[in-house]
Amino acid sequence: MSNSIKSILMLVFISTVFVSCSDSNEDSNNDDAINEALYQEVLTNLSVSVITETYNSMNNNAIALKEAVANLTIGDETALQTVKEAWQATRQPWENSEGFLYGPVDTEGIDPAIDSWPVDVNAINGILNSGNPITQSLLESNNEARGFHTIEYFVWGIEGDKAASELTERELEYLVAATENLQSKTAQLYNGWIASGGNFANNFVNAGESGSIYTSQKGALQEIVEGLSIIADEVGNGKIEEPLNGNNGGAKPEAEESRFSNNSKLDFSNNMRSILNVYVGDYNGINGKGISEIVATVDSSLDQEIQGAITAAIYAIDAIPGTFTEAIYDNRDAVGLAQEKVLELQSLLDSQLLPLIGNL
Repeated sequence: MSNSIKSILMLVFISTVFVSCSDSNEDSNNDDAINEALYQEVLTNLSVSVITETYNSMNNNAIALKEAVANLTIGDETALQTVKEAWQATRQPWENSEGFLYGPVDTEGIDPAIDSWPVDVNAINGILNSGNPITQSLLESNNEARGFHTIEYFVWGIEGDKAASELTERELEYLVAATENLQSKTAQLYNGWIASGGNFANNFVNAGESGSIYTSQKGALQEIVEGLSIIADEVGNGKIEEPLNGNNGGAKPEAEESRFSNNSKLDFSNNMRSILNVYVGDYNGINGKGISEIVATVDSSLDQEIQGAITAAIYAIDAIPGTFTEAIYDNRDAVGLAQEKVLELQSLLDSQLLPLIGNL
């Protein structure tokens, strides 16, 4: 073969390789751009339409709770029932938010200020018996004497059957201060996320850009997924485990959160719905993109498995007969099954979802 022909063939080969590499690089760049656009869409929807809106719901309901307490009088059972319903309505979005306990709820100490358990009955009685005016500022110094469970304690009583006629003027004064304090915290939390306030949501919307605490979109997504695992662990290994087996393998009812109101099962299932809302990207009629959209592009079977595990955990909790207090004695197998389903979900999140996000 002549040198000239060899040269021509070599040029053709080099040109082909160059074009092939260029096409490959262009395809890779296009894929990266598509992925980045999807990640931003997911991060924007979750931070603005799911997380911030959950806090908005909670604050609006806390305002209604505060107003209901302001209208409560001794002996008025109808007004007391209104307060109970308002407490439960405020409690729901809080439990729906426990899959994302990062940001202001953590850094500003809002979680312990509104959801410490158990309540400190001695501290509460000390305030009641002090003779000093009970104001929300007075309650700031003791997390265990304010928040959801202190309000629950006054409204339902230790046995869950308190009558409106059993309320005292000092308890009403305390309730007013406690609900004012609660609503100030829910407002602080909501304002911490909105654009006109602390704008914490912007950290997710612009993850990887200047001004965000997250140096990459992957880092922001990892924060979100870790939050889901954390609440699954807390429900399975804490909220269910402690009252079920905390007394040397036997029932320990005093460890049961929300036991005064018998709201425990609903608390737990709403924690699972917190995971669901973030995973699928939906909240309160808003159907957006969640973590599911990202997982489905990589492993559609895993996406379906995770959704199935979330649904199974919710179903098992809701299927526990009677109150949770009764069930930890009389239906321990049903409680154990619910715990098993929650922990299976946690295992799936830890062993499959977290590595998938870490490898994006």
